[in-house]
Amino acid sequence: MNSRAEKDRLVGARLDARHRAERRFRRLAGASAYVGLVFLAVLFIAIVEAGIGAFQKTVIRLDVAIAAPDANAAAPPGAARLAAIDTAGLIKETLWRAFPELTSRRDRRDLYGLLSIGAAYHLRDRLLADPALVGRTVPVWLTASDEVALVVQGKVARDAPVEVRRLTDNQLAWLETLEKDGRVAVRFNDIFLTAGDSREPELSGIAGATLGSLMSVVVCLAVAFPLGVMAAIYLEEFAPRNRWTDFIEININNLAAVPSIVFGLLGLAVFLNVFHMPRSAPLVGGLVLALMTLPTIIIAGRAAVKAVPPSIREAALALGASRVQTAFHHVLPLAMPGVLTGTIIGTARALGETAPLLMIGMVAFVVDLPQSVLAPATALPVQVFLWADNPERAFEERAAAAIIVLLAFTCIMNLTAVLLRRRLEIRW
Repeated sequence: MNSRAEKDRLVGARLDARHRAERRFRRLAGASAYVGLVFLAVLFIAIVEAGIGAFQKTVIRLDVAIAAPDANAAAPPGAARLAAIDTAGLIKETLWRAFPELTSRRDRRDLYGLLSIGAAYHLRDRLLADPALVGRTVPVWLTASDEVALVVQGKVARDAPVEVRRLTDNQLAWLETLEKDGRVAVRFNDIFLTAGDSREPELSGIAGATLGSLMSVVVCLAVAFPLGVMAAIYLEEFAPRNRWTDFIEININNLAAVPSIVFGLLGLAVFLNVFHMPRSAPLVGGLVLALMTLPTIIIAGRAAVKAVPPSIREAALALGASRVQTAFHHVLPLAMPGVLTGTIIGTARALGETAPLLMIGMVAFVVDLPQSVLAPATALPVQVFLWADNPERAFEERAAAAIIVLLAFTCIMNLTAVLLRRRLEIRW
């Protein structure tokens, strides 16, 4: 009896120890998951806090008297004559009338420095859009300079040294006067979403980089998706099992782990130096990203094709279908959810790549929006790199805001992959 009770006691002690160990493991695993979520939340909060200011712009209202163009001017009537109006001169005269006590050229130049250099172009675009404004006094909200925006939005303290706020004491006093008159406001920054890159932070936008990224991704998908699917079907359904196919499979798996900059070097050596394709073009960027994405699509495609039950193939062959018909009419449609999931995940990774695009010259400063895959362009990750490397503080906000947009695109693509997987997945 004592021996049996002792054994029961030992078994119970061991079970209790195992249960305690299991509880400790579950607590540690849960804690690690929560710690990861906390770090992820801190990352997102830091990025949003740093970049939210880029979605706002500071504007100054001026009542500009737009004189009618001289009928005897050399410019022909119509839009050309309106474009010939000295909008910069009109803005300067309006500012000087608001501060008539300023007489020196330096003070007047500093006063005009409160506005962005794009203010005159903004007024000109408005005149071209609505010629009826000529001959009237029009209230116009003009974009302020980045130094003014940082002060108004509270990014730089007003009592900070001049070297930090980059506004002179006189400029700060004039700005406060305009604020008291209700002529300063903060609005949504549509320029950031519709304009290309610029040397001036308040005039820079992500439209050009976004178009470049989208064009590159389209080229990447157009090349990598059909090649990847065909390669996956061939290797899984038709290729003989020998050393040559084993060698190909090993190299495909190795290519999936190769650093992305290696693909950039390959694109530089082949597409630019051998085929002499246009430098800094979305076509070359898409081809490089396709090379990088192709192994991921092949691996995901093979896994999806292999998951299709053999009974599907046997039934199709029994009904007289050829091996090609079986692969493309029966196996591929059933494997397509997994193929699409791998494709979207691989494309999302390619969307955030910077190193291969730097190697093929997509780091160029491009102001105009690209009109085709052959036009010079940049990409969102490269735009982040360029702005983060700029010493002006306002560009730091633009870089963080571009990261927000890039993360939004990546999250949307990953969410699309999850939804497609759940919607189209077939459980055998």
